[in-house]
Amino acid sequence: MSSEDCRAKVEQALNTVDGISAVVTFEPPEATITMKKHVPAEKLQEALSSAGKYTIAMAGHQGSEIHNAPHTDHKHHAAVPVKMSENSVGKYYCPMHCERDKTYDQPGNCPVCGMDLIKQPSVIKTTKYTCTMHPEIIRDQPGACPICGMDLVPIIANTDQEDLIYYNLVRKFKVAAIFTVPIFLISTSEMIPNNPLFKLMGLGYWNWVQFALSIPVVFYATWMFFERAWRSIVTWQLNMFTLIGIGSGVAWLFSVIALLVPGIFPDQFKTNMDTVYVYFEATTVILTLVLLGQLLEARAHGKTNSAIKELLKLAPNEATKIAGEKEIRVAIDDIQKGDLLRVKPGEKVPVDGTIKIGEVTIDESMISGEPIPVDKKPGDKVSSGTINGNKTFTMIAEKVGSETLLSQIIEMVNSASRSKAPIQKLADKLSGYFVPVVVVIAVATFIVWAAYGPEPAYVYAFVNAIAVLIIACPCALGLATPMSVMVGVGKGAKSGVLIKNAESLEKMNAIEVVIIDKTGTVTEGKPSVEKIISANPGLTENDILQRIISLNSSSEHPLAQATLRYGELKNVQIQPVSDFEAITGKGVVGVMGKESLALGNEKLMEQVKAEITADLREQVRVEQKQGKTVSYLGVGNSAVGFVVISDKIKESSREAIRKLQEEGLLVMMFTGDNEDTAKAVSDTLKLDGYKAQMLPEHKLEEIKRLQAEGKKVAMAGDGINDAPALSQADIGIAMGTGTDVAIESAAITLVKGDLIGISKARQLSRKVMRNIKENLFFALGYNVLGIPIAAGVLYPFFGILLSPMIAALAMSFSSVSVILNSLRLRSTKLN
Repeated sequence: MSSEDCRAKVEQALNTVDGISAVVTFEPPEATITMKKHVPAEKLQEALSSAGKYTIAMAGHQGSEIHNAPHTDHKHHAAVPVKMSENSVGKYYCPMHCERDKTYDQPGNCPVCGMDLIKQPSVIKTTKYTCTMHPEIIRDQPGACPICGMDLVPIIANTDQEDLIYYNLVRKFKVAAIFTVPIFLISTSEMIPNNPLFKLMGLGYWNWVQFALSIPVVFYATWMFFERAWRSIVTWQLNMFTLIGIGSGVAWLFSVIALLVPGIFPDQFKTNMDTVYVYFEATTVILTLVLLGQLLEARAHGKTNSAIKELLKLAPNEATKIAGEKEIRVAIDDIQKGDLLRVKPGEKVPVDGTIKIGEVTIDESMISGEPIPVDKKPGDKVSSGTINGNKTFTMIAEKVGSETLLSQIIEMVNSASRSKAPIQKLADKLSGYFVPVVVVIAVATFIVWAAYGPEPAYVYAFVNAIAVLIIACPCALGLATPMSVMVGVGKGAKSGVLIKNAESLEKMNAIEVVIIDKTGTVTEGKPSVEKIISANPGLTENDILQRIISLNSSSEHPLAQATLRYGELKNVQIQPVSDFEAITGKGVVGVMGKESLALGNEKLMEQVKAEITADLREQVRVEQKQGKTVSYLGVGNSAVGFVVISDKIKESSREAIRKLQEEGLLVMMFTGDNEDTAKAVSDTLKLDGYKAQMLPEHKLEEIKRLQAEGKKVAMAGDGINDAPALSQADIGIAMGTGTDVAIESAAITLVKGDLIGISKARQLSRKVMRNIKENLFFALGYNVLGIPIAAGVLYPFFGILLSPMIAALAMSFSSVSVILNSLRLRSTKLN
């Protein structure tokens, strides 16, 4: 099961079986079934199948059928735990989530709304090999090109279906635009005095030109809209496509009939050139604009799975496997548990496992989010995707494929992204009620005019019914949200706030709790020297610093690099050091001139027998309680000082958190750092709470817990480890200075990496949502007011009928109103 909705659906399905009572839990995925009498497994499976592609088996007996259990298990009304698994899980889903989390095994169209199904990114990637000279050669294994003999190089096949859908829409939009523009020019030229086009040929002939030009737009570029409209009617899932399909379809058919048999129409629907008004321009412009909206949506949706794609890039395609006395390069998918692997400097750890030989430094920031690498020795665990330092080590593979921590993080991001409530556009919600009402009014209009109207009654009935449909088809409804969002997003970008979609804007103003990460979000995200302390009267701070940077000049450790940068700022000269040695987990030692130097923790001082005075130890303890990293400097047999390295809190963090708290929000910090550091930062910033030493799954579960309490949660972070939590939160907010994965997982990105942007995003949310509601009024107001006039209510009193041409003008005017109102957002101010 992939969500709480799945759990409820499964529980409901099982409880339809007579004679049993079922309680289903999501984690673990189990059903506790109490039977009053024995129920065959086939009957349980039949009920379960109605909820989805699930199978049922006895707990602890995976793969066995429940009917294999003796009947005595049930006759005492025992509660039997039952495992459920969703096998043959589909790989395609509807981007509109019409059926929530339902997936499909094959590509195609959603049976509800007709949208193209999207392929779910795969957690496991298989390496393919090709020739750089002959790209048509693709092999599953490395080797030589059969044509030219060159070595095959690894590739990852590009199977992004979102890209295919997007480029297909681009192609169709180009076709639609090429044919719509001349139709629009021909139609609007009628308003030009002494129209030059009419000197070439009459209006009747130009109408035939418009008809010919409209055919590629209707029957190729936008035909899918009519298919979706038809599907929405068949399934009674009425949406914007229903309106677009009916309105533009009827307008086009009306125009064709007017072109073919103009004599059946009364004179008031004819031009001064004795031709009936045609609406090829209204039809094609409406369809082309809607297609543009679909194009923009497809481009935005193509980035939905970018976080998972970025995570997939972290895992290498190949690894070095030790087979006997040989080293061979193998694909990641070919690694088995127990394989001996060699990881060289700068390479990524291929799978989860244990170090067998070698002492190394591993960059685990992709998991912990902390910038300081971790020293590892034989027996320590390493994770897939983390980066080896500058030494080769040998490891034993323990978890491969989907079992690795990286794969689990990928799956968490995928699951969290899919478990969100589907995007319910306000336009579709309105259409659900608006469409049937309009259709009923149009039918009633036809019946009334056919029964009581003047002759030719059926012509009046037909024309007035069409007028109702045309004026009720709000083309501006498709622009109302995108225009506001487009302008609002542009405004946000200028203020350093990037917004991904309208849904995030709508939700942002409802947020109650803001969760922030520490490193790179509240802090700068890079270690720096805070201060140098000398405990020897004969040595100045610069003397201590010189010895520290001289020792560290031979080290590649990030902490060492931080001291070197500090030394450069202080213009301190590096002295030559001999007998340099890095001691894993402790520090470094060496000789400068005649002095034996040691830089590291208390264990290193004990090893080199450098005495630490009580006063010096107390000073260090004070710094450590504040969560800072401290390294002693030992000269000979005594510790003479220390260096304090910390990750500074951003200057803007205090003000940003105060602003959010003043708005009534709870601000909490989740970090992978230690308790002392977390508490120190929380106290400094006066946060409403914090949690330390949290792994990615812990952050994810804590956000789920808050959401289960009914809280609307925003999560702000910058690391790969934040990606699952960013996806699960109601609003994910990424620091623009952070990783690509975090940015792609989030709905909002703060370009400057400044938490002040959260307050700006809330202001933008309020203003854009208000603007959207105003647009919806403009999109629907003219049309709703025009419906009774189009139906002919004024005809018995004033002899006034609303022709379809006037209806089309109302649609156009509502679109202009929407655009002008949206542009007002450009002048809004964000503090």
